[in-house]
Amino acid sequence: MTATAPWVTYRPEIKVLDCTVRDGGLMNDHQFDDTLVRAVYDACVAAGIDYMELGYKASKKLFAKDKFGAWKFCDEDAIRRIVGDNPSDLKLCAMADAEKADYKQDILPREQSVLDVIRVATYIHQIPLAVDMIKDAHDKGYEVTANLMAISIVSDRELDQALEVLADTPAMAIYLVDSFGSLYSEQIQDLTRRYLAAAKARGKEVGIHAHNNQQLAYANTIEAIIQGANLLDATMLGIGRGAGNCPMELLLGFLRNPKFRIRPILRCIQEQFEPLRSKIRWGYEVPYGITAQLNRHPRAAIQALNGDSRPDYVDFYEQVSSEN
Repeated sequence: MTATAPWVTYRPEIKVLDCTVRDGGLMNDHQFDDTLVRAVYDACVAAGIDYMELGYKASKKLFAKDKFGAWKFCDEDAIRRIVGDNPSDLKLCAMADAEKADYKQDILPREQSVLDVIRVATYIHQIPLAVDMIKDAHDKGYEVTANLMAISIVSDRELDQALEVLADTPAMAIYLVDSFGSLYSEQIQDLTRRYLAAAKARGKEVGIHAHNNQQLAYANTIEAIIQGANLLDATMLGIGRGAGNCPMELLLGFLRNPKFRIRPILRCIQEQFEPLRSKIRWGYEVPYGITAQLNRHPRAAIQALNGDSRPDYVDFYEQVSSEN
């Protein structure tokens, strides 16, 4: 198929995944109340979204339950408090980070859970563990994705080797993750093609998870779609760690597919996320742009912005650019 946008947006293989609660929860230790989480769930169902990611399956040995909210752990009773038995077509997901999840015990067999998908997140050096996590979740009956993080600092050789290994796992999809928000459209184009070459030969899909540190998350998601990525991550009003993610309302507007309905998303944003902006600060800020252009993790920017006053931008640039 050689069709280009907008007709390419009608591919039946395209699926949209809402990661509002999981990625957005990184801004408030996942302490969203049930009303907001239920509103996101209801909006996703009404909008025809394919997947909703509720949070993490994080280790209670590493993360104290009295510090983090329920969506850091996604215990079964907490999920069912929101969705019951999930009598909808919306598939529910949780993310398990390599080295941060007690996956063998905390991820229940699929028949005992309302979850449908486990998303295994891994850095390049954690691939052997991630492979075991993918197999474990698959053997328990889940759909599984492999989310390879921070690829902007991975060498071409390492990336090709990692894609080859992940393509041989039972994961249904491999995600291109721009963790630092540092990638440009030309890089997304090249990377998506490389991911597709590895994935399609083994019957797998490619996904895109973009961060907005340079205000390119939406544009880079569109580029990945045009190249053939079929699993698309987005969040309501772009909420997410630091600069946030691809905004769901923009993505659905671009897709222009009658399968999706934008009004429930707009209503949820207006009623839940606009008021939240007075309590949680997310979205593009100059320090995020600086860390992205230097291809650095945004943790320094997050720390610098953790207060009521803005940092001195020149001082911040000098500090970050001088680090090894």
